[in-house]
Amino acid sequence: MTRKYFGTDGIRGTANQEPMTAEVALKVGKSAGRKFAGRGNFRHRVVIGKDTRLSGYMVEPALTAGFTSVGMDVILVGPLPTPAIAMLTRSLRADIGVMISASHNSFEDNGIKLFGPDGYKLSDDVEKSIEKDIVDDSNIKLAEPKLLGRAQRLDDAQGRYIEFAKSSFPRRQLLKGLKIVVDCANGAAYKVAPTVFWELEAEVISMGVSPNGFNINQDCGSTSTEAMCKRVVEEGADLGIALDGDADRLLICDEKGRMVDGDQLMALIARTWMQRDQLRGGGIVSTVMSNMGLEKFLGGIGLSLVRTGVGDRYVVEHMREHGFNVGGEQSGHIVLNDYSTTGDGLIAALQVLSVIVEEGRSVSEVCHNFDPYPQILKNVRYQNGNPLEASAVQQAIKDGEIRLGDEGRLLIRKSGTEPLIRVMGEGTDDSLVNEIVDNIVNEVTASVG
Repeated sequence: MTRKYFGTDGIRGTANQEPMTAEVALKVGKSAGRKFAGRGNFRHRVVIGKDTRLSGYMVEPALTAGFTSVGMDVILVGPLPTPAIAMLTRSLRADIGVMISASHNSFEDNGIKLFGPDGYKLSDDVEKSIEKDIVDDSNIKLAEPKLLGRAQRLDDAQGRYIEFAKSSFPRRQLLKGLKIVVDCANGAAYKVAPTVFWELEAEVISMGVSPNGFNINQDCGSTSTEAMCKRVVEEGADLGIALDGDADRLLICDEKGRMVDGDQLMALIARTWMQRDQLRGGGIVSTVMSNMGLEKFLGGIGLSLVRTGVGDRYVVEHMREHGFNVGGEQSGHIVLNDYSTTGDGLIAALQVLSVIVEEGRSVSEVCHNFDPYPQILKNVRYQNGNPLEASAVQQAIKDGEIRLGDEGRLLIRKSGTEPLIRVMGEGTDDSLVNEIVDNIVNEVTASVG
């Protein structure tokens, strides 16, 4: 069965249009609730969180109606980071967790992310089963009137997650003396992130903490870091921390206002955890997007880099299957499964801050572990079909690979969350990589029409 609704990170789309409608959300609640409500003879429960998008007010009650209609109790926690929902699902012994968010997308979009009782994202097989029910939900058994579920709000959800995040920071350390600019993207972490750093005694300058339903990720957060970098320099801060709309992604800028991406952060954590004898698996897991410079750096200190397909779920799956405890993506999804079952921007930030405190050096020194290979990424939007099947596109890719040889690589793929063809190239020769990527982009654009 072709996946129509689920992409690499749940269901995502423009709010109030297929597939992000109240009707689809209702069916997701009914289907997921029925699948997880048969695990035992007790009251079953689901944790539902969201970010700050206006459309969350539409999706949340639709999901609630779906879950309660099959007899599942609903615990509503309001705006909280995606990793908080994964944590609360486990902590509250819930059968399933749901996060309503489109992550780093603009407010017009929204999404539904589902977690199993273990806090991990659902498998492809379970998602395919839910898709069947979205297409035809006539076979879903509804609860008898006396067995309908109830919905209630959990008032201390934020406090639970704040304490959980702080518990990942070494007890002997504090952030006293550090001045931190924190950009919360007007998203799900707008309350909890500044609180965590402040309670650990940092001086906190908050940005992106005034959500209005429309301004999530708008000129702020990890996808738009210019204002944060400028603020770091103006305030004489030690660093800037940028989260995305649901706070499962982290980027940092140093005291000079220069960005540090996920590859550099993973290199830092891997090096430090290896020195602390904390690293498992003999290396880290990342995706095909990670820079060749990271791979060279890890090899130089005796560690491996295992690459997976794009999407943190595939990173997590490989980590679980092969015993790794550090993984992530260049974009800033960093998974540290000693603490969390999914990417957690706050916990990743605390691990980096721990090294900065321990080593007593500037962020620019601590976080720069390798010189990245020049890497170019361009996107081409399309409507229908598969532009990558065009013979001219295939020939351009083949020619580019020949020209790069062993000094670089190409990665051309369809986005799993948007109607985009992503064209990435990297290598030692910046101008050559640019030329090759432009040639491929031109052919893809021509095939789109």
